[in-house]
Amino acid sequence: MEWVETTAATIEDAKALALDRLGVDDADAEFEVVEEPKAGLFGRTRGEARVRARIRPNSVRAKADRRDRRGKPTSESSTKPRQPRSDRTDRGPRPERSTRERTARPERTDRSDPPRERTPRADLPPVDPNTVSAVATTFLEGLVSAAGLQGSVLAKVDGENIDIDVLGDDLGFLVGTKGVTLMALQDLTRVVSQRRLGDHETRLRVDVAGYREKRREALCRFAIKVATDVKASGQARALEPMNSADRKIVHDALAEHDGISTRSEGIDPFRRVVVALASTMLDSQDTQNSQDTQNLESSDESN
Repeated sequence: MEWVETTAATIEDAKALALDRLGVDDADAEFEVVEEPKAGLFGRTRGEARVRARIRPNSVRAKADRRDRRGKPTSESSTKPRQPRSDRTDRGPRPERSTRERTARPERTDRSDPPRERTPRADLPPVDPNTVSAVATTFLEGLVSAAGLQGSVLAKVDGENIDIDVLGDDLGFLVGTKGVTLMALQDLTRVVSQRRLGDHETRLRVDVAGYREKRREALCRFAIKVATDVKASGQARALEPMNSADRKIVHDALAEHDGISTRSEGIDPFRRVVVALASTMLDSQDTQNSQDTQNLESSDESN
């Protein structure tokens, strides 16, 4: 998994930029803070935050954590009820057991003790990507059949990348509004095929009826249209909230667009892309720096 490095005024902004470049959510990425802004006078900061990030490898829980959640009877409930004792007056005194007999009886273990620690599977060899692909394909074929839909599942393995396409008609149920159901379907497939097999290396992506490519083309056309409107009006425009994958498509589509700059703002799931003139963003930064300077001079005069 390759690392990307971003810089921004704060660590949170640098992480957000890294997520946009990776095209994943916060939960699917891991970060490494390379440099933090330094504290300056009057609460100001000097320097920039520098962060490295990459897509988080799939992890597998150790077997010791996979405990049986079924309820177990306690030692009291598992014992047989005692029978009422008869009158011992006719039996005579109870014979005393020897010390050896008392100590030879094995000690009863407490059933509430946690299970013994087991060796985790982290040291197992990598799983063959073709095996991961086959398990994922079988799972999706069963899911399509169980949903009463007609479709076929095709898989393509390219090194550590696995692309699985569900093809057929009337599969919108598996996509959902703006691909929400598709993202959930992809997460389930990853759990079944990667985590259960202990796969840490492959990247698995699920698509339904070519939705991802259609979405990418539509977003690219929309982003270019917005950039044209921004150039004509000179006014920045904030797009609707998007997930990190869609934001990455917009950033990439306008990366080479002359005179246009993009940035992301907000907090997920309401984070959005702002499209503006490149000069406007520079002027805004200059204005902010000038305002900070004026505030600093005012503070010096008052002191």
